[in-house]
Amino acid sequence: MANIIIIGTQWGDEGKGKVVDLLAEHADCVVRFQGGNNAGHTMVVDGKQIISHIIPSGILQGKTCIIGNGVVVDPLVLAEEIDYIRSMGIEINEDKLKISDKAHLIMPYHTKIDLAREESKGENKIGTTGRGIGPCYEDKAARRGIRFIDLLDPQEFEEKVKKALEEKNRYLEAFFSADTLDAESIINQYRELADKLAPYVTDTSVFLNQALKNNQQLLFEGAQGTHLDIEHGTYPFVTSSNTVAGNACCGSGVGPQAITGVIGIVKAYTTRVGRGPFPTELLDDIGDAIQEKGAEFGATTGRRRRCGWLDMVVLNNSARLNGLTGLAITKLDVLGGLDSLEICTGYELDGNTIQYFPSSLKKLEACRPVYETLPGWEEDISVVRAFDDLPQNAKNYLKRIEELSEIPIKIVSVGPGREETIVLENDFV
Repeated sequence: MANIIIIGTQWGDEGKGKVVDLLAEHADCVVRFQGGNNAGHTMVVDGKQIISHIIPSGILQGKTCIIGNGVVVDPLVLAEEIDYIRSMGIEINEDKLKISDKAHLIMPYHTKIDLAREESKGENKIGTTGRGIGPCYEDKAARRGIRFIDLLDPQEFEEKVKKALEEKNRYLEAFFSADTLDAESIINQYRELADKLAPYVTDTSVFLNQALKNNQQLLFEGAQGTHLDIEHGTYPFVTSSNTVAGNACCGSGVGPQAITGVIGIVKAYTTRVGRGPFPTELLDDIGDAIQEKGAEFGATTGRRRRCGWLDMVVLNNSARLNGLTGLAITKLDVLGGLDSLEICTGYELDGNTIQYFPSSLKKLEACRPVYETLPGWEEDISVVRAFDDLPQNAKNYLKRIEELSEIPIKIVSVGPGREETIVLENDFV
C-alpha cells in the first residue's frame, strides 16, 4: 500500500495537475490539503484541456476526491466548478467528491478586502490572485472564520455573517473608502449554495482514516509550490498557507505514519508568476522563447510567467524541506532546439559561492547564479515514450539533475497529454 504526496518544488505551475492525473489511476482517493481557488491545475486528456481550481485532479480518473480541512473554499467557485466538470462529461456525486466540514469558507468580504488591499499598494503589490485566500486564512487564524459545518446550520451561519460584517464593513469603508456589503444578500446567496453542496460535506478525516484501514491508496495533491510556502518561501511574496509536504497530514487529518513517499514536481526550467526574487530569470530572447514555446501563462490568472534556467539551489531547498523521495520532471520538450542549457548550481553572494537559499530577501536579490553549461538537443522528444530513446544530451541533462539533487527521477513529461509521459518508476505499482 502506497500513500504519496505530490509537491511543487519551485514557485508553482510545475505541472502537478498532470502528474496527479497520471498517478490517480492507481490511487483510490485524491486529497487536496491546502490553498484555495488561487491554484490552477491544467490537464490534457484526449486532446481536451481541463482546468480545475479547487476540485482535485483525480476527478478525471473517476477517483474519490477529497477537499481537506486545510483548504479554504469559495462555495460559489466550487459550485460553478462542479457544473463545469460535469459539462465535460465527468461524473461528480457525493461518492466522488467529499468536502471537509472543517474547511473554512471564503466569503465575499474576503475577496473585496483582498482586492482593495492589493490596489492600495500601487507599485508595491504582492501579486495576489485577489481570490480572498489570504483574508480567509487570517480569519481562520484569528478564530473568527466560518466553516462548512457553520454553513449547514442556518441560524449559526446568519449570526456569524452579521457579526463578521460589523467589522469588515467598517474596515472597508473607513480604510479603503470602499462600498460595504449587505448581510441579507450574502446569507440568502450562501443558503442556496448550502443546499447544493450539503451532500458532499462530511468529516473527511474519519473517511480517510477508514480508507487507510481498508488498505486503500491515497494521493495527496499540493497546490502552489514550495517557495510560495508562508513559512519557507520568499516571504512576503508567498501564498497564505503551508505548501510543503508536512502540511499534507495536518490539512487532511491523517497521521504522518501513513505517508510512504513524496514526489517533487520539477519543471525542466524555472518559472514564476508575479513579483518576488528569481535568481535565474532570463530577461532575453531565450527567456522569451521558453515562455512562448512553453505557453507560460498562469492557469488561474492568465498572467505571463517569468522564465529562467533550472535552479538547483531552489530544488535542493525543496528536497530538504519536503523530504523528497522522487522527482517528476515536466516540460522537458520545451528545451528542445536550444544549443546549450544552463543549470544553476549555486549563488555568488558577497564574493562567496553558496548552495543554500538565503532567508533574507535583500541577500537573495543580491545573489548571482553560478551556472554549469550542458549541450542541448535539436530533436523533438514529444513522441518519445522510453528513456533510452531520448537524445543523449537530454539523458545527460536528466542524469545531471539526479546527481546534483541526489534524488531519483521517476517520471519525465515530454508534452501536455497524459500519454506524453515516460514513467521510470511508479510508487503505486
